[in-house]
Amino acid sequence: MPQTQLVSPIDNSVYCERMLADPAEIEQVVSLGYSAQSVWSDLSVEQRIAFCRKALIYFNDHKDDVALEITWQMGRPIRYAAGEIDGMIDRAETMLRLAPSQLADHALPERAGVSRYISREPLGTILVVAPWNYPYLTAINTIIPALVAGNTVLLKHSTQTLLCAERFQKAFDYAGLPKGVFQYLHMDHPSTDSVIGDNRVNFVAFTGSVEGGKAVEKSASGLFKGVGLELGGKDPAYVMDDASLARAVEGIVDGAFFNSGQSCCGIERVYVHEHCYDQFLEQATQLVSQYTLGSPLEEATTLGPVVNGRSAQWVREQVRQAVAAGATACIPEGVFARDIGEGPYVAPQILTDVDHSMSLMVEESFGPVLGVMKVSSDAEALQLMNDSEFGLTASLWTSDCGRAEKIGRLLQTGTVFMNRCDYLDPELPWTGVKQSGRGCTLSHLGYDQLTRPKSFHLKN
Repeated sequence: MPQTQLVSPIDNSVYCERMLADPAEIEQVVSLGYSAQSVWSDLSVEQRIAFCRKALIYFNDHKDDVALEITWQMGRPIRYAAGEIDGMIDRAETMLRLAPSQLADHALPERAGVSRYISREPLGTILVVAPWNYPYLTAINTIIPALVAGNTVLLKHSTQTLLCAERFQKAFDYAGLPKGVFQYLHMDHPSTDSVIGDNRVNFVAFTGSVEGGKAVEKSASGLFKGVGLELGGKDPAYVMDDASLARAVEGIVDGAFFNSGQSCCGIERVYVHEHCYDQFLEQATQLVSQYTLGSPLEEATTLGPVVNGRSAQWVREQVRQAVAAGATACIPEGVFARDIGEGPYVAPQILTDVDHSMSLMVEESFGPVLGVMKVSSDAEALQLMNDSEFGLTASLWTSDCGRAEKIGRLLQTGTVFMNRCDYLDPELPWTGVKQSGRGCTLSHLGYDQLTRPKSFHLKN
């Protein structure tokens, strides 16, 4: 039976090994989830909420252990790792609070002796394909609402964070979920494709790359099942001439370099009005230079490695190509001694004299690098922000809310921020346009793609 290895970016060691599921195990798991769904959906919404809340207690009680596992698996500094568990619990609680009203029958006025209402029915079994960069925050977006809506869930997590799938299983076992309601499988790509194509799987929630999203769509093609895709981003920020500069610098730098820039909604390109361009660049460069690049196991570290050497090579190649084409690197070599030009420890970098002919400004970097361009007007900034194959979030920095709203309505993006970035409000829908994906998670709308409407027309 084939096995997979989880190689830690901290020191390139094998952190753990697991056997991949064989066809017999996959069949057993899918069949069990299918048969368990009717029993689970017969419970009330309140009963399903109680089970989920107990699973969250497990995560809160084991927060330190889970945080250390996050650090070893994908390299986030230990000082920040526990924050993901807090954020996951907050998102889950929001969706649990919204569930009773969203899943309740929607009554319509009686008409000519006819009682009418709309119910929300679970789809069946939901396959969640989760990524490594925020292994709990991304997965929870679908897991909790899917379960509360009466679906069973099958989780396939990234090989890089496979222990997260096992932690979810421990949490739901602790909560006492009926057998088969939540399960996970460690699978390779062909096995995942086979599960996507199984008629007993009714919806696929995928978070990952554009190429991965295309593969999911291909596997589900012609099967008439729903697919939710959260894909890449090349999210822009625009610093206007009336912005609070100190606030903009602090927010954008954090939005670009937190988690070593490995966030689908992280800031990867910045457009700064010529009025404050020089000041912004000076302050941003100074702030980035204060990061501590090092082992994420050390409390002093504020910037850990990227996930692997291949990702590091891509970031370095984007920087090299941009500099060769005329870009200027603002942070000199040697400021971050840990970056020796190979391996996953990548020094943060800000580049100026960039344009949209460079990969750095149009292709997803997913690393600690930021391109900054000078603009002379809102119209120029808007054109550049929309000049992208992606459209997940956009960030506007200004003291004028009306100005931000006016520009925001013209932005081709799923979320518009004013004076913040790289953030997710669970009461607002999380969605993207263009190659950032399709579908919607979170908020009251997040229940729509995990249920189907059923109409009742009852004539007396």
